[in-house]
Parts: sequence; structure tokens; C-alpha cells
Amino acid sequence: MKSHPAPNTRTSSLLKIGTGLSFLIFITTAVTTVSSGENATAADRETPLRAGGARPARTAQDSTESAQAFSKVYKVLMSPRCLNCHPSGNVPLQGDDSHLHTMLPQRGVDGKGVYAMKCGNCHQATNTPGRHTPPGNPEWHLPPANMKMVFQGRTPNQLAKQLVDPKQNGRKSMKELLAHADDTLVLAGWHPGEGRTLPPMSHAEFKKAWTTWLEKGAVAPKP
Repeated sequence: MKSHPAPNTRTSSLLKIGTGLSFLIFITTAVTTVSSGENATAADRETPLRAGGARPARTAQDSTESAQAFSKVYKVLMSPRCLNCHPSGNVPLQGDDSHLHTMLPQRGVDGKGVYAMKCGNCHQATNTPGRHTPPGNPEWHLPPANMKMVFQGRTPNQLAKQLVDPKQNGRKSMKELLAHADDTLVLAGWHPGEGRTLPPMSHAEFKKAWTTWLEKGAVAPKP
């Protein structure tokens, strides 16, 4: 019976070192991948992948254009036509000066008011004729109590981050956020009834800025 020679000590040591290095590289790569996924924006995570699994690279120019587009979006969202239905409290705002709504109606659990003071009791399916009469829409309401989507008092940085956070935006995906520019209540801001000022740009301009902001990375302007 032949005896096998003892393994070369140097060779054995090199094999162990090589195995250890391979494991270390694997762990480092895995951690880096997870970290990159955690730091990706909502827009990054929902951008379709290219062939091979790579995401389209966003440039510094994309980020600049995204932040600049949100500056335009922010002006619209801070106008009374948007802000009045996104108050920090439970009472909607009213008028071009965004004062508390007359009669102090409350948000309610579903955002549609409480008891006899339901939003739909005064806000009909269409605008009521006359100056400063209730504007209308079949879906007139505030955001619900469990997801208030506050605009009032938010900085551009804070509001941009809030709008793409599913935990604060009504659990909307990026696709749903893009489509939200044509929501009937959003469109109502450009048809507010007699005696009310319009948002600071046309709906077409707003939609273009909204789309650019989201598709270029949904970048939040610096604080």
C-alpha cells in the first residue's frame, strides 16, 4: 500500500489565504450592493432596468435639472389652489390668503368631513355659479387622517422627499405619481371658479416640470 506524501505546508497556507480573500471579496461586494440599494432614490428603484440588469446612469446634469424642475413644481404646490387642501391642521384653508375655512369644517377619518359638515354637502360635482361660491368636484376632500400629506409649512427639500415617500404620499408608486398630474382634483386647481387666482403657471407647464422632476431622479433641492 502506497503512502501519500504530506501536503506542502506552504501550498496549504496559500490555499487558505486564497479562500479567505475570496470570501472577503464576496462579503464586501454584497454589503456594497445592499448599501447602494438603500441609498437609491424612489425614482432609481422604479426605473426600468437596461439589458443585463444595469440601471440608466443619471448624470450631474440630470440631478440639476430635476432640482430646478421641482422649484417650479413647488411654486404651484404652495399656491392657494393646492395648499388650501393640504393644511397642517384638520381644518381646510380657504381663499387666496389661505385663511381657515369658514365654519371650521373638520378633516374626518376619510378626509371628507364629519357629521352634517361633509365636504360634498357644499362642494358639488361642478363649480357653483357666482364669485367666491364653493368650487366643485365629485371627489372633493382633504387627504385622510392617517395620511395627511401636509404641504403647509414644508420647505422645498422637505416636500420633495415627502412626495416620493410611499409612507407619506398615499402609497403611490413612481408610475402613479407621474399620472397624478392629471388627477381630477389636481386639474380642478386650474378651474377654481370665479374670483379665485390660478396657479402661477399653466397645467401643461406644471405637468412638464412634474414629469422632469420625477424622471430625472426626483431630486430634493438642498435645504
